[in-house]
Amino acid sequence: MKKFKYLKVSKAKKLRYIDNFGEKLYIVFLPGFMSDVEGVKPNTFRKYAIKKKFGFLALEYTGHGKSSGKFTDGNISIWTRDSKKLIKKIVKRKNFILIGSSMGSWISLNLFQFFKKQIKGFIGIGSAPEFLDKLMWKKFPKKIKDEIINKGLSIIKSGNYEYPISYQLIKDGRKNKILSKKIRLKIQVSMFHGKKDEVVPVSFSRKVLNLFPDAKKKIIIIKDGDHSLSQIKNLKKIIAELNRFSKNII
Repeated sequence: MKKFKYLKVSKAKKLRYIDNFGEKLYIVFLPGFMSDVEGVKPNTFRKYAIKKKFGFLALEYTGHGKSSGKFTDGNISIWTRDSKKLIKKIVKRKNFILIGSSMGSWISLNLFQFFKKQIKGFIGIGSAPEFLDKLMWKKFPKKIKDEIINKGLSIIKSGNYEYPISYQLIKDGRKNKILSKKIRLKIQVSMFHGKKDEVVPVSFSRKVLNLFPDAKKKIIIIKDGDHSLSQIKNLKKIIAELNRFSKNII
């Protein structure tokens, strides 16, 4: 049974997370936009970590899940700082493999500047770096753009979900451009992407691979996969890759 914990960041702010202690290697899972740590992905990766006697960490960013704060006050910079704080608190100086789901991949890429020596592998799931500008803002009709600029916020409907998109979020996303940079680490990098992903094009995972000129890298395109890749058969493929990573690291 997983036990939720809280890191008190300030008097008014606390971040919820799940973890498991490990002596050598940790697995750090960073969820996507408006996601929490109660889903099947963090639970699957945590069970794998426990089985292998690895450490584990998954967190809810500010305004996500049961963490403090309003979602509309958060942004990529804040969510990156949240992740950095929890990794420093839980993982400390130990090595870890990063798994980023959708927006979590963008946050993961931001973290390389802080934890270069500790990150020994990176797995992306439906990776969506710079999605705020490239997949949202540039595709919004003028009416929605005007509403966001003038009112500061617009509720965007996508399928069964509603996303409150603020102007400060869009502007902060532009300050977190990552796709023009290079991460020169000789690590293992694998991108998983569903061919039937209707949210983020496969090209985004290919762009992530281009950031790692010195890595052992590959892309795994799952033919009948959607954006989340949360089905058991898909998660088994990710776990198999995680297993391959860890064998080469330890």
